[in-house]
Amino acid sequence: MAMEKPRNFPVKPKLKPTSKNSTPTSESKYWKSFKHPKDTPPQTLVSSISSVTFSPVSPHDFSITHSATVTLFSTKTHLPKSTITSPFRDITTSSSFRSDGLLLAAADLSGFINIIDVKTRSSLRRLKGHSRPVRVVKYPRIDKLHLFSGGEDAVVKYWDVMTETGVFDLLGHKDYVRCGDVSPVSDDVFVSGSYDHTVKVWDVRVSSKGSVMEIDHEKPVEGVVYLPSGGLVATAGGNVVKIWDVIGGGRLLHTMESHNKTVTSLCVGKIGKESGEEGQQNRILSVSLDGYMKVFDYAKMKITHSMRFPNPLMSIGFSPDCSTRVIGASNGTLYIGKRKVKKSETEEVGLVGGLWPIAEPEARVLRPSYFRYFHRGQSEKPADGDYAIIRPKKVKVAEHDKLLKKFRHKDALVSALVAKNPEKIVAVMEELIARKKLLKCISNLESEELVLLMGFIQRHSTTPRYAALLMGLAKKVIEMRGEDIKASDELKSDIRNLKRDVEEEVRIQKSLQEIQGIISPLLRIAARR
Repeated sequence: MAMEKPRNFPVKPKLKPTSKNSTPTSESKYWKSFKHPKDTPPQTLVSSISSVTFSPVSPHDFSITHSATVTLFSTKTHLPKSTITSPFRDITTSSSFRSDGLLLAAADLSGFINIIDVKTRSSLRRLKGHSRPVRVVKYPRIDKLHLFSGGEDAVVKYWDVMTETGVFDLLGHKDYVRCGDVSPVSDDVFVSGSYDHTVKVWDVRVSSKGSVMEIDHEKPVEGVVYLPSGGLVATAGGNVVKIWDVIGGGRLLHTMESHNKTVTSLCVGKIGKESGEEGQQNRILSVSLDGYMKVFDYAKMKITHSMRFPNPLMSIGFSPDCSTRVIGASNGTLYIGKRKVKKSETEEVGLVGGLWPIAEPEARVLRPSYFRYFHRGQSEKPADGDYAIIRPKKVKVAEHDKLLKKFRHKDALVSALVAKNPEKIVAVMEELIARKKLLKCISNLESEELVLLMGFIQRHSTTPRYAALLMGLAKKVIEMRGEDIKASDELKSDIRNLKRDVEEEVRIQKSLQEIQGIISPLLRIAARR
């Protein structure tokens, strides 16, 4: 006959659900570090925020398009620096800074594109050529003399800003052009997205041949953005974000369906040194009408962070120095997140986008031969090659666990009953049921011990999480120990109390069912209205 192996771990309650708190990752901590400054009041504008655009030059101020206005904000104070309204005849839809940050192009629903001097706030040029509202306007990466635009007339235009004339009318879309982006590696290449479900890649050097590539997103396209390498494009339409390889002929690489409603805007975000993932520092940030902002690592093809906001989100922007994140909502609320940037991270490399902090010099490594090595405090962080030797913590074992380990089943049950902890008592009972010893223990209980058991059953038999076990157990106890119960006044009193509690519970459940029967038809009638 096989011997039962002794237990070396304590009994745990099983009826109460346990919460498993996941340890936040370093990247999750990074994105959560973008917080609204305490000394700055929250910004709420008068209408939906259609776009957020950052200046490519320090201090990276940003512009917001809303109603018939373009508002310039300071990244240092997060307060409006100026509001530009005079040149616009209708609701503004899109804006773009020139590579030197001195000029701002802004479009509105009237079909005009205004070129604005950022310092004087005056309109220098007005480009007219679209017959319907303009939805997107973008300056190239470095080129200061041209820009491209797209509108609801299904036309993409390439402009000469100095002469206020359209150089090319790029035709091919069959519905509203809603979004676009410029290539980060070439001033002659840009991409446009339309409600005809397509994304087209244009090259002005071969404009007479039409688009050089067409991508079918399969849903109306709301957002499109080039990834920093220039070889990948991310598109948003419906509740789907897709990544395409434009160098490889427009091949679909990945489809992300983490949003519940329409994705309204995309941008590229960059993570700092806190993430600790060198070479995988670019992320796609997406916002949606479901109120969520998602962070997508397209190198690993997975969502790395998600954040919920109380309102539907319409636009998102991320500063080139990785210090500010701005999200615009449909009710005009601006969610501005700012994180502290080290001095070494503020030194910029390159002209536009993809600005990365210069690596800090490595600290002098402590060696066992150094005097300081033996005077390190407990707060000293281990090096990469160190091994931490941790003594195993002693497990505190309760009295009933010690008795279970010795196979003294009845004594373990009595010990748990004396301790009067309902969760522990039920846990011990479940362990005895697993060992098929509970009924044997009940048959061997003395009169005083049986009083303890019946008292516990009477008090907790109507508790929802214990009722299934204890009601069945009460029936077995009455069947097995009926003679002992008849001989004891205390046990008979417990049985009477148990009967009264059960009858009261039955009465309450019947009343609740009657109330539910009255309310359910009313709720159905209200739902039809």
